[in-house]
Amino acid sequence: MFSPRMLLLRSCASLTTRHLCTGPRKGRAPDMVEVRNRLREIVGASTNWSDHQQAMAERVSLSSMLAKSQSDLPVKSMKDSFLEVHLPLGSEPQLREKYLTFHNTVRFGRILEDLDSLAVLISYSHTYNPALKRSPLSIVTALVDKIDMRQQVIYPDCDIKFTGHVTWVGKTSIEAKMHMTQYRDGAYCPVLDATFVMVARDPENKRAAFVNPLRPEGPEEEEIFQQGEANKSRRVELSTASLLKVAPTAEERKIVHGLFLNTLDTKTVSFRSRVLPPSSVWMEDAKLKGLEICHPQERNIFNRIFGGFLMRKAYELGWANACSFGGCRPSLVAVDDILFQRPVEIGSLLMLSSQVCYTEGKHIQVRVHSEVFDPLTRQHNTTNVFHFTFVSDRDVPSIVPQTYGESMLYLDGKRHFNLTVEQ
Repeated sequence: MFSPRMLLLRSCASLTTRHLCTGPRKGRAPDMVEVRNRLREIVGASTNWSDHQQAMAERVSLSSMLAKSQSDLPVKSMKDSFLEVHLPLGSEPQLREKYLTFHNTVRFGRILEDLDSLAVLISYSHTYNPALKRSPLSIVTALVDKIDMRQQVIYPDCDIKFTGHVTWVGKTSIEAKMHMTQYRDGAYCPVLDATFVMVARDPENKRAAFVNPLRPEGPEEEEIFQQGEANKSRRVELSTASLLKVAPTAEERKIVHGLFLNTLDTKTVSFRSRVLPPSSVWMEDAKLKGLEICHPQERNIFNRIFGGFLMRKAYELGWANACSFGGCRPSLVAVDDILFQRPVEIGSLLMLSSQVCYTEGKHIQVRVHSEVFDPLTRQHNTTNVFHFTFVSDRDVPSIVPQTYGESMLYLDGKRHFNLTVEQ
């Protein structure tokens, strides 16, 4: 019987060097180039910008192939969507250049791009209909629920393997779990675990579309599926308790008041006179901003800006901010709750704003807000919010809010940090 947990854990077992991917050959797992080529084939996307818009226009005719209800679609199992993909950094030096940092480590932003592409292909594998030449579904990333790092160092000259499959589905949404391992000292060992939530839309990406139901096989898969249900409930609970919707808890209000009292000038004892405590930084002084012009090169298969590109840029800005704040090169601990609120169109001006919003000991919690700016209408629209947890090799300054809005950012950062350390 297929056991996804066994398959995913098998990657840690000792393997000989003949298992390293040296190119697309028969019997070997695909690489990321093949993953992206396969995605283009599934939706009928062109690699040429001049043809791409026409190809997308032709997808409108696929609407008649959409299921009228979820019950019209065949039930799938977890093994139907299981994929294994290799990133041959050890055996292909030219590929290594794309992933290499100045400090001889792997660019984690590139890994985020690969995870995003893989999550989409896993979702299409779950909804695959052999009778159709092209899929009528537009599957896009709705949320990066969690990425937990199992080790801080990713080696630039050792092959990487991704494995993953669908673990839970709703009527129009899919949860995909992925694991990344790296070959070192004769074995593939864990690097990270990732959970993405994808949504299915119609060919024009305008309304929701049904996806195949998922039936767990055996107690192990049933446990995985139930964890997906629990993840959904947790997301609903966190959304309901959002500080953008409801007031802070009584304990959180005490924290904010304590921060305020700690900044009072003891000489004047005035509401308007604030003093920065020792070993602290005002939140206002812990920002870093960036701007990206969204060119066609960064488009996805649906003629919008690739979600992985957005994650890469947000991560790199957040890392730079944490590096500047802590005075050393930080390591990533976790990525969580990346919400994709709206797509980013080709040609947009993408404005990224990074904010250190919470610190504790050696840890730095960074929030990156991205928005598109229309220079003609002067309108700003939020597209994404990213949350990153970093750790430094030394204690970092405390971050201190001054305004009520900054205090809410502080509490939100503390919530995300607590969720990270609790898991």
